[in-house]
Amino acid sequence: MATLDQKSPNVLLQSLCCRITGKSEADVAQQFQYAVRVIGSNYAPSIERDEFLVTEKIKKELLKQRRDADAALFSELHRKLQSQGVLKHRWSVLYLLLSLSEDPRKPSSRVGNYGALFAQALPRDAHSTPFYCARPQSLALSYGERSSSLSASIGTSGISSLGVYTLNGPTPTPQSLLAGLPPQSGAGVPPSLVSRLAWALPVSSSPSSAVGPVTVRPPLGPAARSGRLRQDGDATGEVSEVALVRDILYVFQGIDGKFVKMSNQENCYRIDSKVLVSKSLKDTCSRLAELGWLHNKVRKYTDARSLDRAFGLVGQSFCASLHQELKEYYRLLSVLHSQLQVEDDQGVTICTENSLTLRRLLVWMYDPRVRLKTLAALVDFCQGRKGGELASAVHAYGKTGDPQMRALVQHILSLVSHPILNFLYRWIYDGELEDTYHEFFVASDPNVKTDRLWHVKYSLRKSMIPSFITMDQARKILLIGKSINFLHQVCQDRTPPGKITPASKFTDTPKDAAELLSDLEGAFQEKIDAAYFDTSKYLLDVLNRNYLLLEHLQAMRRYLLLGQGDFIRHLMDLLKPELARPATTLYQHNLTGILETAVRATNAQYDNVEILKRLDVRLLEVSPGDTGWDVFSLDYHVDGPIATVFTRECMGHYLRVFNFLWRAKRMEYTLTDIWKGQMCNAKLLKTMPELSGVLHQCHILASEMVHFIHQMQYYITFEVLECSWDELWNKVNQAQDLDHIIAAHEVFLDSIISRCLLDNNSGSLLNQLRAIFDQIIEFQNAQDSLYRAALEELALQLQFEKKKQQNEEEGQWGVTAEQEAEEKRRTREFQETIPKMCSQLRILTHFYQSIVQQFLVLLTTSTDESLRFLSFRLDFNEHYRAREPRLRASIGATRGRRMSNI
Repeated sequence: MATLDQKSPNVLLQSLCCRITGKSEADVAQQFQYAVRVIGSNYAPSIERDEFLVTEKIKKELLKQRRDADAALFSELHRKLQSQGVLKHRWSVLYLLLSLSEDPRKPSSRVGNYGALFAQALPRDAHSTPFYCARPQSLALSYGERSSSLSASIGTSGISSLGVYTLNGPTPTPQSLLAGLPPQSGAGVPPSLVSRLAWALPVSSSPSSAVGPVTVRPPLGPAARSGRLRQDGDATGEVSEVALVRDILYVFQGIDGKFVKMSNQENCYRIDSKVLVSKSLKDTCSRLAELGWLHNKVRKYTDARSLDRAFGLVGQSFCASLHQELKEYYRLLSVLHSQLQVEDDQGVTICTENSLTLRRLLVWMYDPRVRLKTLAALVDFCQGRKGGELASAVHAYGKTGDPQMRALVQHILSLVSHPILNFLYRWIYDGELEDTYHEFFVASDPNVKTDRLWHVKYSLRKSMIPSFITMDQARKILLIGKSINFLHQVCQDRTPPGKITPASKFTDTPKDAAELLSDLEGAFQEKIDAAYFDTSKYLLDVLNRNYLLLEHLQAMRRYLLLGQGDFIRHLMDLLKPELARPATTLYQHNLTGILETAVRATNAQYDNVEILKRLDVRLLEVSPGDTGWDVFSLDYHVDGPIATVFTRECMGHYLRVFNFLWRAKRMEYTLTDIWKGQMCNAKLLKTMPELSGVLHQCHILASEMVHFIHQMQYYITFEVLECSWDELWNKVNQAQDLDHIIAAHEVFLDSIISRCLLDNNSGSLLNQLRAIFDQIIEFQNAQDSLYRAALEELALQLQFEKKKQQNEEEGQWGVTAEQEAEEKRRTREFQETIPKMCSQLRILTHFYQSIVQQFLVLLTTSTDESLRFLSFRLDFNEHYRAREPRLRASIGATRGRRMSNI
């Protein structure tokens, strides 16, 4: 036993191989090499020994199975177990329970690592290329799957596992290349890097049991036994290929070797100019050293960004994906180093057929170099980007015809998009937006109050919309979460989001994200559409059922747009005495009482009480000389959720339209009074033939005004209001979300504003129309003065005749000479005022007709076809055309344009 204890572990291992196989030492070289790999492997767990993570995963699994009570019970029992300290290895017990709970019938998607595949291929064919680039489409990314995958690969190939990268720090560099590190190169390596490069020793019961470098009894001849290490050069001083291979393996990890070092001036790895080496080997080393430069580029980016919290979750996921790729690269280097270590232990000093050579490395590292080039280019392309913009950059880089490169970028994209999809699902299913680093494409302004929540609080960051999400999908996603928050904060609806739309399965792992991204037009679109339709439908139902949105919209049409004819007519009748007074003498409470009287006396009394209590009177700002007609307006109070549709801007538009329609309705009301006055006084004034001319002139002018106002009312009522309202009502009934209703309502208001000549482009037309309205009021005043004077004269004449007849019946003279002279003088004075009345009417008629002619000229040159047709109706008999040359030219030009279009 004493002799056995003095032997090295390698000698004992080789003896064991010989005893098991029954072969000689020279025949068990391959088996011994494999045994060294197995013993040198690191069998440490491939998941982090974190008790909190395991407990959280168990609770998450229970919640997924809808076992909320069991999850709460487990949390309580675990808390008690922590406080008692009965078990020392609680993590191991919990992990065992979690592993036992997994369904063995679940199909496995685990894949082995590339180091395992290479290790299996290497003993069979030393010339075969490591299978590094043919990466599967998806990797096992969860802790459980990664652990099983790595354990399986260790058991089959004996390749050392490098552990699992944690998201809180840089990836550990493989501890594989420090075992034979030359003293010269080690001096220039930072202590932190040296610690990361420490070779992973076999796991033992205590750290003190770690042994030193493994020594193997050479199976070669005596010459080989005398010198077990490789020689760096030959007798001529030229560096051997074996030494360069060792240096290149260091360079692959970004570490300066003995002969190949980093040149800061040329920014590349080069062989020292003082070193003697053949040109072919020098060129081959330069080509291989590119991997070290690419590795440093990627590693520098990940080390700088991994601990930068401002980079956000998407950026950290991008760094994690780069770390995963580097870890697979390190595993390949670990396999290559193990092969080099075996050759060192066997005392190989020259490159043989089965040993590592630069040319063989050049072939084997071709695919890894392509992958590192892709990662380095991707790092350059993603500089200065974060969040959705970073995901768009990765997605754009995957549009290539190379299937292997596309698979690599797709795998990185699945990791990068995982946080974005988690943001997205929290937003569309819970209405929650936890975007600390502003990575998501939905932005929120916390300073906005609830009354402006729908319009201002939430918006799209267009730069953060990933390129694999369309603008239509982004708009729907914004609307879904906005609808949920609108229901909770504005509508005070406490319905849980899960009852509004059933939540789909979240992307718990990047693998789920990869599956979802592979079917953007299928499963992903279906989830967005389902949440969009369910949430929008529920919101519209709440607005119509609880807040009477459609009823309020109809009330706007009936009252503010004068759609309730009987109510408007009766209100004008009641308001006429009040509104004829100066505006400064009006009181709002008096007008409000008249409004309530008009409501009770018409069909408006049958409207919903919620609508009638919002109807009110509003007095506009008073200007000098204004009457009640100029400042009176109806008002409609809106608040709560319906104020989202009827905003302040919309109510301002309604007020402008009401004032215009109210003035036009007043003109109709005035002309009705003028016509009634003419009809009532026609028979009375037949006894005064001297008034026939002026009365005829009044009838003609009144007819022109009635025709004009009737055509304008027809145009406003049917061509503007009714047509626009019909379009609005159809759009509202077909609306799929609240934005559609708001947009349709705004289009409706814009349409009636522009077609009622209230927009900025119709200022001249509106001024002419207001001038025409003013002439109608002037005509009413002139006719009233005429009838007042005529009726007063008629009354005096009848009184004189009656007194004359009464005197004759009493037997007296009918009149005296003085009375007859006085009567003639008064009659002559009245007759002298008639030409003045005629002149006043002629001036009024001329002025009115000139304004109408100017109005028609503006109509005929309008770009709106309905306004041009209105000019035809207003001048159907070409009465104004005969008087205005510009009108003839305008109509001719319009007809010419129409004929050319035909």
